[in-house]
Amino acid sequence: MPHRVNKKCIECAQLSAAQARQLHGKQGDDCWREKRCPRRRSHYRNRQVLNEQRRLQYQQQVSGAMSAQGAVETVSLPVAGASVPYANLYIWREKRKDAPIHAIAVSVFQDNSKVLEVAPIHCAGYRKRQLERYIQKDVMSYLNARFGITFFADEIRLEPMECPMKGCPYHAPSITA
Repeated sequence: MPHRVNKKCIECAQLSAAQARQLHGKQGDDCWREKRCPRRRSHYRNRQVLNEQRRLQYQQQVSGAMSAQGAVETVSLPVAGASVPYANLYIWREKRKDAPIHAIAVSVFQDNSKVLEVAPIHCAGYRKRQLERYIQKDVMSYLNARFGITFFADEIRLEPMECPMKGCPYHAPSITA
C-alpha cells in the first residue's frame, strides 16, 4: 500500500532548495535530510506527470499483452456525422467520503479535443446547496444552451494538492514561528 502524501513535504517542494534548507535545516525545524529531501522534493514537484506516464506505460503493457495473447485484429470504423459534445466535472477533494470539496471545474470535449473550459473555483465557504445551485443553474444551463449537454459524462476526482489555481492554500509556503 502506498505511503500517504506528506503535506509538509509538498509545501517544502514549492520552495527553492535554499529556502527549504533554511526553513527545515539546522536553523529551522531540523527536518531536512540531505540524502532524502532533494529526491523527495523532486518527486512531489513532478508527481502528476510521473503518475500519468506510469498509467500510460501500464495501459500499453496491458494492451500489448492482450494483443500478444489472442492476436486480436483492431479495426477503426468511421462514425456517421460529427461527434456529440460531452462535459466532464472535475472535483478536487480528498479521498474520504466526508471530505469537503476543495474546488470544481468543467471541461467540454468534442471531436476528441477540448472546446470549452469553465474556470475552476474554490469551494471554501460554499454549502452543499450553493454548489448544487451553481452547477445546475449556472454551469449546466450554459452548457445546455450552448451545446445541448444535460448531464456530465464523468465526475473526475483529483487531490486538492493538484489544484491548478494561483493563491490556493495548498500551494502557499508554510509559515513557522
